[in-house]
Amino acid sequence: MTDRRHDRDNFMNPRGRLQSNCHIGQVACGVTIVRLLLQFVTYRAPYMPSITRACSGLFLLCYFTLSVQAQETPLRFAVFGDSGYIPAYEDADASEPVPTTVEAYLAEQHEAWEKRHNNSEFRPAPNVFESTLGGFLPASGLYPVAWSMQDRCNQQGCEFAVMLGDNIYPDGATLGADTRFDSRRYTDMLHRPFRDLGNGVADFTIYSMLGNHDWHTSRESAMSQMLYLQAHPKFSMPGYFYRVSPPASKGQVELFVIDTEMLLAGTTVYKDKLAADGSGREASDDEREVFPAYIAPRNAEERNMVGWLENALAESTARWKIVLGHHALWSGGGSKFEKARALRKLILPTLCRHADAYFSGDDHMLEIYTDSCAQVEGALSEPLPTLVSGAGAKWRPHHPAFIAEQEKTYPELTTVWSRGSTWGFMYVVVEGDAMQIEAVVPATDFSRQSRVEHTATFRRRNRD
Repeated sequence: MTDRRHDRDNFMNPRGRLQSNCHIGQVACGVTIVRLLLQFVTYRAPYMPSITRACSGLFLLCYFTLSVQAQETPLRFAVFGDSGYIPAYEDADASEPVPTTVEAYLAEQHEAWEKRHNNSEFRPAPNVFESTLGGFLPASGLYPVAWSMQDRCNQQGCEFAVMLGDNIYPDGATLGADTRFDSRRYTDMLHRPFRDLGNGVADFTIYSMLGNHDWHTSRESAMSQMLYLQAHPKFSMPGYFYRVSPPASKGQVELFVIDTEMLLAGTTVYKDKLAADGSGREASDDEREVFPAYIAPRNAEERNMVGWLENALAESTARWKIVLGHHALWSGGGSKFEKARALRKLILPTLCRHADAYFSGDDHMLEIYTDSCAQVEGALSEPLPTLVSGAGAKWRPHHPAFIAEQEKTYPELTTVWSRGSTWGFMYVVVEGDAMQIEAVVPATDFSRQSRVEHTATFRRRNRD
């Protein structure tokens, strides 16, 4: 016969049971609470105060334990952009003949470096002879970066990845307009390089977006790429802009993806011009960028993308709110600052009020900036980290004079770190209230070696 007194005494002092059950998760806690309720029915009134206190304490302890466990479980992911460059897909340009010797190629690379009045070490992009064009082109970092991400994720773990646009160079999908099959592009630039990334990880997904090159041909061709990404088991892109909480984060992290090319096509953007004296000073005039009409927002939902972002961020209950877009808010190449200025005008107030970080590509570098948000009313107290991870296949020299001038002109900006002339990606670890970012650079000799070039850690801005 069961000794009910023993059961009752054990119930009245449930600490040991709590310690054993709460640590195995929500199911065990739920079972324990159900058992307590059954015992409540058995013992009823004589023990009601004690039962009530025990149930309340059990619920709070289980809730606290599970919350702490969820918050302390690290979430790891890779962020890469501008990866879809393969030299064989480049077209000949009569106005810019392809260098036919290594010497001519290096001279061209040095000229691009000198235009940025660079005082850092000259690092030409690795070259490859492309027989379809009969000359030397910059080699692609697509596979070195893909291999490096795969090795990093295999060794240290990745729950998901983010692809920041310009997935297909030079003109995105074309629906056959250039006589090439898009199915071949998708295989060469998306499926084959990334098919093994995250293998063996439950629910692993590469959350994706479009960049300006992906929009080059038509809206229909941009939609074609999006449909491919929706159908592929490794990728996800439910719309031009969307929000998602990766399953592994258990609601602790939410991603907000926006289409910055569409945003910029719907506003005024001036052409980038720097002073000719090498100072890095901005000298743009009233000449405007012209976007094809098909890129601009077409319906009320697209026209309200910024409003959608504001509302989505404000209502999110995630501990970490990370916004992702193709174009940078700040970058150091000296050729993207007008788009950055226009984009800041559109979305920076929203990010300053609600977001914990903004990741972008477009400029083919690895960079870490912060914006103090001092000019934004209602901004969170911590600076906003803005990260550039656009070195997924191409590289571009940075512009030291422009970076220095940019910091003088905009006191809200802090350049934490900037590296041009490289391939690479960012490896991110979110744990508790901290986000650690590692800039990972693969070797250029295709040896599958890589190194961490820089590490930075930021605190969660949305802290109560």
